[in-house]
Amino acid sequence: MSLVEIDRIHKSFDDLEVLRGVSLDIDEGEIVAVIGRSGSGKSTLLRCINGLEPIQAGTIWVDGEQVNAPETDLRKLRQKVGIVFQSFNLFPHLTVERNITLGLTVVKKMAVEEARKIARQAIAQVDLEDKLSAYPDMLSGGQQQRVAIARSLAMSPKLMLFDEITSALDPELIGEVLRVLAKLAEDGMTMMVVTHEIGFARNVAHRLVFMHNGEIWEEGAARAVLDNPKTEELKNFLGSVLI
Repeated sequence: MSLVEIDRIHKSFDDLEVLRGVSLDIDEGEIVAVIGRSGSGKSTLLRCINGLEPIQAGTIWVDGEQVNAPETDLRKLRQKVGIVFQSFNLFPHLTVERNITLGLTVVKKMAVEEARKIARQAIAQVDLEDKLSAYPDMLSGGQQQRVAIARSLAMSPKLMLFDEITSALDPELIGEVLRVLAKLAEDGMTMMVVTHEIGFARNVAHRLVFMHNGEIWEEGAARAVLDNPKTEELKNFLGSVLI
């Protein structure tokens, strides 16, 4: 059984159908890059996977649990499914350490000392050990995004979802965040990454998914899909992002 099983899901906002029968499986340890134009359904797909958006039809399973079942405890499920957005969503009045330990002490009811130990381990994974006592406004955008990643990692998720996490960053800061993702990939973290960074998709992702008009238009081994796009839609998209 795959870690994630998405079967013919549909999602609409009022009369606008955003996902049209999307099916996708993700195995443990797999890195899947999702690309496509704005409005193609990429971000909505991520939000459906961890239950932030309800679906109208189809099923989503994560680690053997049906996300869209009425009896599913979504708060508990989200401990297994970390999601990081393009906006860092850090609490500005809390230190880096407290931003990371908050979920551990409040959601997991963990003792403060144990939470602080995990925070130190998580911040080391993103190479910011010297920033534990800093406040978010003392950090660059790239550093804040790395703290947001560490906060999710501290919850020991089985799956990490990344939604355009470099799109709000200056070009010189993008590399430091992508290096963290590459390191997580080497460590075996299962990841689904919505991105416009085609180089990252080519070099790090195992599989590439191209979404168009709420559907998976092309899918396959990342390098193979990028080197030999089958449809005009993907050729045109790659032409626009590679200029």
